[in-house]
Amino acid sequence: MKVKVSGKNVEITPALRERAEKKFGKLNKFFKPDTEVLVTMSIEKNRHIVEVTIPFNGVLIRAEESTQDLYTSIDKTLDKIERQIKKNKTRLRKRIQDNSFNVDFIDSVSEEPQEEEEEFKIVRIKKFSLKPMTVEEAILQMNLLGHEFFMFLNAETNRENVVYRRKDGNYGLIEPDY
Repeated sequence: MKVKVSGKNVEITPALRERAEKKFGKLNKFFKPDTEVLVTMSIEKNRHIVEVTIPFNGVLIRAEESTQDLYTSIDKTLDKIERQIKKNKTRLRKRIQDNSFNVDFIDSVSEEPQEEEEEFKIVRIKKFSLKPMTVEEAILQMNLLGHEFFMFLNAETNRENVVYRRKDGNYGLIEPDY
C-alpha cells in the first residue's frame, strides 16, 4: 500500500506520518500493493480531523473522523474504513473486475458476523421539475424545506447542480463535468 499523508492547517510530524502509515498500512490485507491511500489531516478550532480516501478501479472508499486528538481520529477512521469494506464485501466483489482488490482475503474474513445489506432498497421515488435559480436561491429553498441537499437548474450555467449542507455548517455545490 502507498500511504500518502498531507496536512491542512497542521504540520505533519514524523510521529504522525509514521502512525498513519502504520495504521493504514494494515489495509494491505484488503488491497493490492500498488493501491494508494490518501490521508489528509487538519485542525479546525478544537476539532482534529482525519480524512481517508482510497480510489481504486472506479470505486472510492472514504471516511472522515473528528475528535480532540489526531491519533484517536486516525484510529477511528481506520475502524470506519474496515467496517465499510466488510459490510459491502459482496458488492465490492461484484464491482471489481481487475485485481486491485484482494477478494481472497475478504472471502476468508469471518472473525465477527457483519450485517451486510443484500440490496439497495429504494423506498420512495420523487419527481419534480427543475426551476432555473441562482445558487443563493437554491440554498434558501433548501433551508426553507429543511433538507440537507437540493437539486436545481443553475440559471447562470443552465446545468443541473446540487447544493448541500456540510458537517461544518457551510454549504457545498456539486456541478457535473461533461
